[in-house]
Amino acid sequence: MNQIPPTPAAAPPERVRRTFRLDELGIAPENLRAAEPPDEGVAGLAETIAAAGVLQPLTVRPGRGRKEMAAMVLDGRRRLLALRRLRSEGRLAGDYPVDAYVETDPARHAAAVLLTNTALPVHVADVITTIGRMLRAKLTPRQVSAALGYAEVEVRRLAALAALPDAALEALRHGRLNTRQLRLLARLTDRKQQAEIAQAALDGFGFQEWRVAEQLDRGRVSERDPRFALVGAAAYAEAGGRTETDLFGERPAVLQDPAILQAVWADRAVGIAETLAADGRVVQVCGEAVAPDPALQPLGHPWGMGLDAAGLEAWRASTAAAQRARDGLEGVDLAAAEGRAAVSAFLAARLAADQAAEPGRRATLVQLTPDERTGLALTAWGPAAEGQDDEGGEPPGEADSAAAAGDACDPRFAAAAPTGAPIAAAPDAQLAGVGHALHAVRTDVATRALVRGLADDPEAALVALAARLFCVVVLRSGCSRGGGALAIDAVPYSRLGTAPIEALDGDVRRRLADRRAAWEMSGLSPIAWVARLDADSRLALLAELVGLSLDLREERTSALRRQARAEAAEIAALCGLDVGRRWTPDVGFLSAHPKGLLLAMLDDMGAPAAGLAALRKPELVEAVARAAAERCWAPAFLSWKRLGEPAAGPEGEDAAAAALSQAAR
Repeated sequence: MNQIPPTPAAAPPERVRRTFRLDELGIAPENLRAAEPPDEGVAGLAETIAAAGVLQPLTVRPGRGRKEMAAMVLDGRRRLLALRRLRSEGRLAGDYPVDAYVETDPARHAAAVLLTNTALPVHVADVITTIGRMLRAKLTPRQVSAALGYAEVEVRRLAALAALPDAALEALRHGRLNTRQLRLLARLTDRKQQAEIAQAALDGFGFQEWRVAEQLDRGRVSERDPRFALVGAAAYAEAGGRTETDLFGERPAVLQDPAILQAVWADRAVGIAETLAADGRVVQVCGEAVAPDPALQPLGHPWGMGLDAAGLEAWRASTAAAQRARDGLEGVDLAAAEGRAAVSAFLAARLAADQAAEPGRRATLVQLTPDERTGLALTAWGPAAEGQDDEGGEPPGEADSAAAAGDACDPRFAAAAPTGAPIAAAPDAQLAGVGHALHAVRTDVATRALVRGLADDPEAALVALAARLFCVVVLRSGCSRGGGALAIDAVPYSRLGTAPIEALDGDVRRRLADRRAAWEMSGLSPIAWVARLDADSRLALLAELVGLSLDLREERTSALRRQARAEAAEIAALCGLDVGRRWTPDVGFLSAHPKGLLLAMLDDMGAPAAGLAALRKPELVEAVARAAAERCWAPAFLSWKRLGEPAAGPEGEDAAAAALSQAAR
């Protein structure tokens, strides 16, 4: 059956733009307000037109017959009334040119009458230019505000944008800059620099918001300074401190007298510090926690490991009390007297918890540093525990490790050459833009992640331990002498000065602390106690011990431990490690990364990064942490994934893990 093709709709007639003399214009009778007298705002509109002209053309139709003007206004009645007012005052002549769109189609006549605006909307760049003209015509911001119907503060903001170089507004018209970027540019004081940046954007070279933001923040102290939480605006102003607010209301107020801020903060911090000075303890108020004596090490990091049942209970109680004190600071004005008292109580509880974590060490030094959320943060230091060494040196390379292991082997095998066991392909280290310090942080967190992953998978831990025994006993590779019946040396993983991560190795330490308490309650020897455990409990204990014995941290990008990396990749596949299920990057971890890598993380997790490049680094860090938490995302390198290797599936075990698990069985 033949179908008749539909007749294409006729294209709407093009709008014709013409210029009429003022005397040729009349108000069309079909205009809904044709008979209404001029309202009070017409006078202000007249002043606006006198200063800047008619920004938006009128919409007219041709006149009909002898009783109508040459052009009858369908949309723009108030503009025409304002023009007539200026003519009656002698400020405009009858031949004043007025732009208008001429509509000839009846349907569009009706649309122009019913709709208040059929013309193209005024571009914001034109509004900014117009306000600049009005101010140059000696109108005050208040008069401009009344004429345009804008708030006065908005007029002042647009006036600041009007003072920018012409290239900036032209870039705005062409979409090369947006209004947020324009406001950022307006904050720069160097007009030559403004012009250069605007011209570069207009030429298509982009606009690096973060560079401008960093320049604006350089050398400035704002209300986001952590000291300000303890000082407050009232005390700062009372001491003579001056504050500069941001015209656009987008950036924190700048404190123009940082010396006054420091003086008030130090006075209040010292007052709180006096409440903690007891038992010969030294309390210092400083900018950051740094041990002045290398022999001192921070307290509070074992997380209950090594405590007996009574000590474990005391540590748990003091830790819970410190958390309650911290929670009590939420929503409290820390600068008020009551708030400072709450801060003092929190610090005392925090110190008690750190001391309870290691009752065998006494806190001899306490340092208080500024903190935005709690007013002050506390770090307790004490002499190192007996047998605990400083870790200042660089870790030995694989060759050094093999040599050291050879010396520790049984003398009967000293003459035998060590067997070179084949190793799996090691995951590539992601070193682009990464320095030594950041590499140490990343491998440290990756180690803690694998500690948790292995501790949660007893079968994988059993395989890893059996492989280690095979290497030590059979292959004579990397052997070392321990102090027990088995010649295996295991040391709980730790990093000097760095607390455990609660959701990762911290959870494993808590489990082992509970097991120690259970063993003490049994009254049995360790071997007898372990022998009485059921099979699942023994495997879980083994997994926790093996997991905590991992050490994959690398101090420098030039000291990669490739064999350890290869084993880590295999172990991670065995236990189906997916760090994001248990932990997502927090502020402490992300703060060690430069802004470029933070933005790359947003891209990797598929989070929108528009506008975030202009944020200060602390704000960007918090934004990345929130995005990662919402998506349960963690970088692939923390799960010891090789480049291009897919993430673990919903069941926590990908194809590689399944293959290894099958081989293990």
